Amino acid sequence: MNIGIIGVGTISAQYFEAFPQLAGLHVVAVSDVNEARAAEVAAERGVEALSVDALLADPRIDAVLNLTIPAAHIDIATRALLAGKHVYGEKPLALDPAEAAPMLDLARRLGLRVGSAPDTVLGTGVQTARALLDSGAIGDPVAAAVHWSAPGHELWHPAPQFYYQPGGGPLFDMAPYYLTTLVSLLGPVIRVSGVATRSNRTRTVATGGQAGDSVPVDVDTHVSAILEHENGVTSTVTVSFEVWASRAPLFELYGTTGTIAVPDPNRFSDTVEVWTVEKPEWTDVPVSAGYADAGRGVGLADLAHAIETDRPHRASGELAFHVLEIMDAVLRAAHEHRVVELTSTVARPEPVPLGATPDSW
Repeated sequence: MNIGIIGVGTISAQYFEAFPQLAGLHVVAVSDVNEARAAEVAAERGVEALSVDALLADPRIDAVLNLTIPAAHIDIATRALLAGKHVYGEKPLALDPAEAAPMLDLARRLGLRVGSAPDTVLGTGVQTARALLDSGAIGDPVAAAVHWSAPGHELWHPAPQFYYQPGGGPLFDMAPYYLTTLVSLLGPVIRVSGVATRSNRTRTVATGGQAGDSVPVDVDTHVSAILEHENGVTSTVTVSFEVWASRAPLFELYGTTGTIAVPDPNRFSDTVEVWTVEKPEWTDVPVSAGYADAGRGVGLADLAHAIETDRPHRASGELAFHVLEIMDAVLRAAHEHRVVELTSTVARPEPVPLGATPDSW
């Protein structure tokens, strides 16, 4: 599958580093609103630099990898679909479900695929945790708890302003990793409640050419939610740009006979640990599922192979839409002080067997 990349900011480097391991994916051209940046990346990577219009019109390109800022995700995805291209985009899928739904409807009408990050759930970390859960190692699942926190992205990102605009914040930027994992492990969510706040501390860029510049904050920076899954399991989730230090466990899954320490879903291959009543101590779990040595773009490779074999792809637009609706519902629940019921649902994606490769799933 020939790929055109729109948006060559910081994260694009991770995709380029992973592509050599992803058989069947070939980057043809890149584009960016910053034409000089696009030309620089194109020269580094040995591809063409095109305008957005030219890239979308290029008959060589089968799919668009959309790495633009969240506010541009739907515009670029819609234009790509209308140009006859499949689309795979960075998270979040959109700023809200209302703008995402017409794009997905368009894709269905045109017979085109939409995929969306995160695809970290396809790595050995989350997939091994899922295999352990599905094997009954901790009995029946009862609850899950997630706590991701940091002081803020302005401490490391050279241009962090978009992280503090709609489509950013800890909920829309970081929670997709954890919510996608929760849905992959436990199935869809049916209702949520939540609280959200932000501090009044001044944020300034710490690195790069904008160092010292202030960062306006237009999103909630500390969010906690309770999710009720369709199967009756309850998940509690906290994501924050307000925490300087914490000892809270990152991700744990509780069952009737034990606990699984799920590795960081922002990574592909960390170690799973388990504690059970039969062996009451934390024990490392051997890798038993997932794509080894996975990197950014694995979800796009899965999409390409799914098209060839006429099967559903795992990092799907429908999964990303359900996660988007969860996040939107959490904010509505927080601001309206009520429980919000979801309207979307999605099946758990098929597991990735151990030893799978992106061209054999």
